[in-house]
Amino acid sequence: MNAASTDAWTNRLLVALDIDGTLMHPDGYITAGVHQAVDLSRAAGHHLVLASGRSLAGLLPVAERLGLTDGHAVASNGALTIRLEPDAPGGHRFTRTRLFDPAAVIRAAVLHDPSVRVAVEEPGWGWRVNRLFNSDVLNGEQKCTSVADLCATPATRVVLSAPEIRRHLDALGAAGVTVTPAGPSWLDVTGAGVSKATALEQLRTKLGVPQEGTIAIGDGTNDIEALTWAARGIAMGHASAPVRSAADEVTGTIDEDGAATVLKSLVDGTVDTSGWSPLPAQLAIGVATAPGPVLVRVQHGAGAVLERAETLTFVAGRWRRHGPVPAAAGLLMLDVTNALDAAELEFPRTDLGLRARWTRTETDSDRPSFDLPLWQARRTSRIDLSRESYAQAIHQGRSGRVETE
Repeated sequence: MNAASTDAWTNRLLVALDIDGTLMHPDGYITAGVHQAVDLSRAAGHHLVLASGRSLAGLLPVAERLGLTDGHAVASNGALTIRLEPDAPGGHRFTRTRLFDPAAVIRAAVLHDPSVRVAVEEPGWGWRVNRLFNSDVLNGEQKCTSVADLCATPATRVVLSAPEIRRHLDALGAAGVTVTPAGPSWLDVTGAGVSKATALEQLRTKLGVPQEGTIAIGDGTNDIEALTWAARGIAMGHASAPVRSAADEVTGTIDEDGAATVLKSLVDGTVDTSGWSPLPAQLAIGVATAPGPVLVRVQHGAGAVLERAETLTFVAGRWRRHGPVPAAAGLLMLDVTNALDAAELEFPRTDLGLRARWTRTETDSDRPSFDLPLWQARRTSRIDLSRESYAQAIHQGRSGRVETE
């Protein structure tokens, strides 16, 4: 985005979310409260970015469970940044990869402790290891190979595991790498200067989000840089003292749905959706937070059911994607219309007083898509809703062309 196109988007936040211990319990459980808060925040147009120490093979299934099938994500403690795209092979493409030479740190680890287990990440697949790890501590497949082989090629991330390996943290860091502890027997290694924060800063610049529009939530040592980087760094209530000290504020524990509390705060004060079902709530939030005139666009999957829905907003002379409406997937267009009525959203009317109707629109997809324009009654003071300007925007929207970030 150029500077001119970002001005209208300064209300969109970049929200970096750790996974383990923040969104997800140790047993893999993600509460309904977290799911709902994620959906509402996305509907409001915010950039929700998973930022995890997990490998790509471990991050992608969680992203899918949360419905984060488009947008961006940071894996491997900042060594990998991906763009999530439903139509891309594997549902993603790489946008930033930070490789380093692992030979010096691996050899130093073996020298300090010959029993050390070493794992070198193979992004999207799993790990090459010198000895097998328990399957519950490494995501993805494992392939046994020699230490020499592990040292032979550049890597995104290396895991070192041995009793009390943390005692050697400083000595291993002297190999010119970033060493992050995750317990007394576990060290994560990435390239020099690589962290969640460095990846998030690059992504912030790419998306055109101002620094004051950044939020990070986490609970681990590997979140400290991100919490310090963010304009609003938030530690989970159960985090260790050093992590809490690095944050600007502390939310509830994971058992108290602390992350959901923060995400809900991002849409508080826009529309009172208490007691509403997810679909009208997401539609109302999407309309209320858009910085310009609004369309709801739906796309069919197989048959009459909807594959996806989203709100579009008209800003600076073009239509831009505002936020998804996750609850519409698998429903019918009639369900969306009924939800719009339940949310008491208003529609433009013709000279004869007839309400706007769904209109077929051309998109890059071969799936049928339909648009429905809406008034933005709750925010008329911020946008020009003259009949002429709105009609011009709607006419341009029927081309199907939409600008993304």
